Amino acid sequence: MLRKIRIGISVILFALITFYFLDFAELLPNSFHRLAHIQFVPALLSLSVGILIVLIVLSLLFGRIYCSTICPMGILQDIIARISKSTGKKKKRYSYSAAKNILRWGILGVVIITFLCKLPLLLGLLDPYSAFGRIITNVFKPVYILGNNLLESIFSKFDNYTFYRVDASIPSLSSFVIAIVTLGIIIILAWKHGRTWCNTICPVGTVLGFLSQFSLFKIRIDTNKCNGCGLCATKCKAACIDSKEHFIDHSRCVDCFDCLDVCKQKALIYSPSLKQKENTPKKKRKTSVEKEITAVDMSKRRFLTAGIMAGTTPKILTKAKASVATMGGQKPYTKKNPITPPGSVSREEFQQKCTSCHLCVSKCPSHVLKPSFSEYGLSGMMQPTVSFDKGFCNFDCTVCGDVCPNGAIRPLTVEQKHLNQMGYVVFVEENCIVYTEGTSCGACSEHCPTQAISMVPFRNGLTLPKINKEICVGCGGCEYVCPSRPFRAVYIEGNSIQKEAKPFKETEEQNVKVDDFGF
Repeated sequence: MLRKIRIGISVILFALITFYFLDFAELLPNSFHRLAHIQFVPALLSLSVGILIVLIVLSLLFGRIYCSTICPMGILQDIIARISKSTGKKKKRYSYSAAKNILRWGILGVVIITFLCKLPLLLGLLDPYSAFGRIITNVFKPVYILGNNLLESIFSKFDNYTFYRVDASIPSLSSFVIAIVTLGIIIILAWKHGRTWCNTICPVGTVLGFLSQFSLFKIRIDTNKCNGCGLCATKCKAACIDSKEHFIDHSRCVDCFDCLDVCKQKALIYSPSLKQKENTPKKKRKTSVEKEITAVDMSKRRFLTAGIMAGTTPKILTKAKASVATMGGQKPYTKKNPITPPGSVSREEFQQKCTSCHLCVSKCPSHVLKPSFSEYGLSGMMQPTVSFDKGFCNFDCTVCGDVCPNGAIRPLTVEQKHLNQMGYVVFVEENCIVYTEGTSCGACSEHCPTQAISMVPFRNGLTLPKINKEICVGCGGCEYVCPSRPFRAVYIEGNSIQKEAKPFKETEEQNVKVDDFGF
């Protein structure tokens, strides 16, 4: 019964969390973002004391219920293990293996140290919720949208327009590669060894595993009933049951309850205590520490190599782009500061709290949030940045702050968003087609919601943009519509610390008429 209840709750939570990432049509209400707030690392970073207390109390009472029921990455591993079990010619059998405590605590220690040193990349890579979010956003969502577009093409032939076409592009190639590698590792480990990721690599699993050793309710072995058949150990995907020694490693037990149903002797009991003391293994199996250390070193080398390549490639592309612009008579420029999402307060605070779960990237209706490559440097790889290549930041939109579970993007009201300056507009006269080609334009002014860009007389009846940085909010409408290529005549420079823009007031001297937003 316990196993069926656990599976039922897990399926519901997993389906809702996954679909919320995939849901581009907004079928689920925006309030479902609260499913992200009950995850351990997001609750820790956002200092959600109430949620943290609930998760800790759950672990102290019932063990690693979070890992078996709430964490989507844990449920994903169970799904993979179940598929492995059903597709194999032979019945899938697990066996007890000693805990790799040096590796477990070593990884947790390195994650904490790097985070305290303001290098959150490793935490973002290993946080189970963030890793799951990147997999869904970068790998499965494009496939999901392609399926939607296929149905749209089929249904539209019969004059049925239930489905509509959506851009199925990958948000970021680097994040896509990292998500694919992460998914590959998860599949390999879960397919062969069940919950190895949870009990060896995941820092959340290590912390909750420590707490679970002191939990009130545990799966315990009644030695008076146990005949040592070992059937429970073959079903334990956490590899934590040593049937020969009548021992269960509760720091690794994820409370899947698979062992309870298979024990024919009813020797396994999930209860507060047993009168008879539990045995501990007489001999601890040796762990190959040298192999673990070697594997960690090799992983570091590969990671550093990938980082060097990631830092070098954009520089080459920027130089090539500048050469093309110079040949065309344009003035090349480089943005000094990347733009962090509206409500992120400052780049420093944003980078320290963001674990790159990509929920904001997935839910952004304007598609201006994309995973960074080298904009923030190596430590900020995969963290969202604002790009106006495919759109602009909607003047009234506050979705990214609403859905962010970490507190990296603080929620804003619409009124606060109207004055939140995440960047400011910069005008490069040499790149403007009014200046270079003698052509009338003014698109930037027409698409500015705050009138930070106005048109002033230039020559021959033409007008040229004039900038007022103080009332600009950095929405990117001007940069998005500017026809100048490859370098635009107007672009948004990010603020390291987001400011409050001055409210725009129409005056007689300005004589500016605003009919609409322009979009």
